[in-house]
Amino acid sequence: MTSALKPKHQRLVLVIVALVALIGAGVLAAYALRNQASYFYVPADIAANPPEPGQDIRLGGMVEMGSINTADDGVTVHFVVGDGEARVPVTYAGIVPDLFVEGSGVVAEGAMNADGTFVASNLLAKHDENYMPRELEGMTMEEARETVAETYE
Repeated sequence: MTSALKPKHQRLVLVIVALVALIGAGVLAAYALRNQASYFYVPADIAANPPEPGQDIRLGGMVEMGSINTADDGVTVHFVVGDGEARVPVTYAGIVPDLFVEGSGVVAEGAMNADGTFVASNLLAKHDENYMPRELEGMTMEEARETVAETYE
């Protein structure tokens, strides 16, 4: 009993099937992730070319001094993110990170409202290179290394 295809043609069919499967997997992955992509904007980008209301984006910049205002419910926070060129008002309902303070960097995930306010669903506070965890404050570098090493043993 002989095969209908020669070995040379069998390899060619196998390669074509593998390519079609890879392309199909790539298209399927791209289709599944199409709504998961969050574009990163700074306030100047939003001022120049605002995203569609409701489109998921990330807004990054500095929390302006004197702009943090907690609502009466104790959970909703209003603040302004700026980059030196433009300002964007932000509303966030939830527990803010410990590092979230005026003058610090922040990345907010959410969407723009039709009125130009960014409604954040998640806040990520950034710290500078001088950040030191409370547990390690006042220790020498050697003591801090030993404490960290003991933690991971």
